[in-house]
Amino acid sequence: MKNFHRFHALMLVAAALLGYGAQVPAQNTNAKISNTKHNLSANGPGTVKSAATSSGGTDQICVFCHTPHAANATAPGPLWNRTLSTATYTPYTSNSLDAEDILNGTIGQPGGASKLCLSCHDGTLALGAVANSPGSGTGTGKSISMVGTPDGKMPTTDNTTGYTRNLGVDLRNDHPISFTFQSAPPESDTLSRRDGEFRSPPYSVQVAGETKTVVGIRSRGTKPMLPLDHEGKVQCTSCHDPHLDASKFLRLNRFQTGGSPGTNFNPSSDQICLGCHDKNKDRQGNAFLAWSNSAHANTSVATYSYLGTASTQREFPAGIKVWEAGCLNCHDTHTVQGSRRILREGTDSSATPKAGGNPAIEETCYQCHTTAAANILSVPTMTASTGVPNIRSDFTTTGNKRMPIASGDQPANAEKHDIGGNFSDSFVSCNTPTNKCGADFIEDPTLLGSGNHLNRHVECTDCHNPHRVLKNALFNGKGSASQRTHVPGSNIASGPLRGTWGVEPTAGVVSTATSFPETPSTYTVKRGEPGGSEDTARTNPYLTREYQLCLKCHSDYGAGTTFPSLGSFTGGTATNTNGMSKYTNVAAEFSAVKATDPPTTGTDQGEKTNSGTACGGGDCNPSGTSPIGGGTGNNHRSWHPVMWPTGRDAKERTRNSSGTFTNIRNPFSTGLGTQTMYCSDCHGNSGSWSQGTTQGATGNGPNLAQVQGPHGSPQNFILKGKWDDSVTPSNTRDGNSSGGICGRCHHPSTASGFAGADSEASHGWDAKTSRYCMACHIAVPHGWKNKAFLVNLACVGPEGGKAAGCTQVGSTSTETIAPYYYRALLRINTWQASGQWTEGSCGVSGNNGKDWMSSACGF
Repeated sequence: MKNFHRFHALMLVAAALLGYGAQVPAQNTNAKISNTKHNLSANGPGTVKSAATSSGGTDQICVFCHTPHAANATAPGPLWNRTLSTATYTPYTSNSLDAEDILNGTIGQPGGASKLCLSCHDGTLALGAVANSPGSGTGTGKSISMVGTPDGKMPTTDNTTGYTRNLGVDLRNDHPISFTFQSAPPESDTLSRRDGEFRSPPYSVQVAGETKTVVGIRSRGTKPMLPLDHEGKVQCTSCHDPHLDASKFLRLNRFQTGGSPGTNFNPSSDQICLGCHDKNKDRQGNAFLAWSNSAHANTSVATYSYLGTASTQREFPAGIKVWEAGCLNCHDTHTVQGSRRILREGTDSSATPKAGGNPAIEETCYQCHTTAAANILSVPTMTASTGVPNIRSDFTTTGNKRMPIASGDQPANAEKHDIGGNFSDSFVSCNTPTNKCGADFIEDPTLLGSGNHLNRHVECTDCHNPHRVLKNALFNGKGSASQRTHVPGSNIASGPLRGTWGVEPTAGVVSTATSFPETPSTYTVKRGEPGGSEDTARTNPYLTREYQLCLKCHSDYGAGTTFPSLGSFTGGTATNTNGMSKYTNVAAEFSAVKATDPPTTGTDQGEKTNSGTACGGGDCNPSGTSPIGGGTGNNHRSWHPVMWPTGRDAKERTRNSSGTFTNIRNPFSTGLGTQTMYCSDCHGNSGSWSQGTTQGATGNGPNLAQVQGPHGSPQNFILKGKWDDSVTPSNTRDGNSSGGICGRCHHPSTASGFAGADSEASHGWDAKTSRYCMACHIAVPHGWKNKAFLVNLACVGPEGGKAAGCTQVGSTSTETIAPYYYRALLRINTWQASGQWTEGSCGVSGNNGKDWMSSACGF
């Protein structure tokens, strides 16, 4: 009779599985529950199970969940034998969870089949507390005695780490459940259209010539591999079948098992996550191998293997490669408490594995982007083409100046980064039905600090989209396939910046020195996966330039109308460094060149066409020499060629007999005037630069065996070299003995801009190494109202806090006027063409050049 009841119960459960809430196996059909941890009978294979029958236990399997009689009528089937938890849950939430915006609120409490799972997995109810104990059939059964758990409930072992079965009632660190994925027709793809990286349910593929539904609503005759409930909602049972003898009870593959995932889901080889999450799309929603080509999924790039301890901790197969782990490298569907976006190890906990703590996105990346000793991967020594860049050390080395990536470094003392959101402004709209802001990692400018500097921050995903990054010199895949970083002499975005977002400023009217720097008139948001386009024009809708990324924070776009103070966050450059108290609007400084009018080459036309005049009405020109625009002037605006080339011609540079430019070092001496450069040519760790000892040294330039990018540096302003009043042109002429940032590219040639007969007015100051660069050149050399970044204390305007027009400051003293003048000395009597400067060109009336500088200022 007992065996009959067991058989009867199993038949009823099987029948119930065909009705409401039915969740039968689709792809993985190895439904042998007796081999799994869900076999809680006394004969089960796990450590948590029923006591022996002689001690109040049972040898029955199904009874822990199902009963043929007196089932829980409030449960959503099938013939549930348990009480549902009355706990109030804290559901998953994030700005990029488009399901919330569609609902105009948060996801509600768990429902449907998820409530059944949580009746054990939230840890609030005893595992043996069933309505009908074996054989009773009355609804008055007693609790089944259990072993392996002190209080009879789901064990709390590792319950804050993510490596646990006890999910608790705080579900913010768990994959969202009970939200609508497939809404009623005709709006069945509302969520996928808004998100931009979801399959549009019902989604089907061809398997061996037969149409198979991957994700969709289960109904009579339709058995999706990843079934939604009858309301089109994702539940625990969309991914898990509690009866399966499979890894984590998953309906499909936990890992990528073969080849790069294609644009269509392949149930036999693709990871289960890709059944719903379609990362292989371009910015327009067309099929493109974005994720498959990325450095984290490409089978020819993501080849490093997990070390044994890391594999064991994650329950990964020994030696699994990065491309095989795929999504699970960075995400864990039930992760450490405190982490956001189900990021693996994504908190600031110091434990191993991490246990609780505050959100810390960077810690997810630091799993691999760290030292060899701390790495979870077996990685070779880093070269230009091999190894994993150690980003963590740049941010954590004592003494390094760094961006505020750790929550404790950020002004708000909390992680403020949050992509997506239901916002709209004059630059981008994230409240439209197809906005895709979460997929593109778009962030509300107010979270960048616009209007509230406490929100200023940086996170890895502010600069990189890990689903799209390439291991390539250029974002379009046309550079060196083995090189991780940029191409010197260019400003085209590198592979690691592919598919991220930034802004392109539109310069206002470039007028006179009285209005420098000029705030851009507007910004165009650059965003999206480029797809098959290889076009690098800055006019493209996607990001094509590194500076576009940098300027979304280092401009009024991300800072607002006022700029944050130096020293406003831990680890940054201290206030009053080089006389500066606030950060500057770099976009405005680069607007020294009019970005709507690209420079041309030859005979100074780059500067003439784009810069207008550096002086107004002769105010800056005591000698009366006409400024540029009048035909004979020798002054003009200057800028480092980050946004645009300088357009300099031979009059503005110096050639030697071999035809090379003696005042610019390699690799920037080639194509001078027509080439461009990156922000990261100057900003980054000093080890990321190879310093040549001679002016034409081929070893001079980016050291690609080191981490590139402005993560951290021993020098202020995250520079690759020093820039303060200790930096001198050189005392060796061929080297960069002061360690200055300028000497990395600029060679202090005696013929550099000066008349050959006036060596005392030139850079060739062997006997006077105290003549520091900032005496004559501005302290923030992005763009400037005068040629060659020269200061001119005979004409200081709004850029130095003075009134419009020209104010002469001091006469025989150094001047520090934040942010552009730091211990500045230079006063200009007559602007000269390059190569024509003499002592008499500078100074004050009756006291010229070196005589004035030496006698009056002790210089």
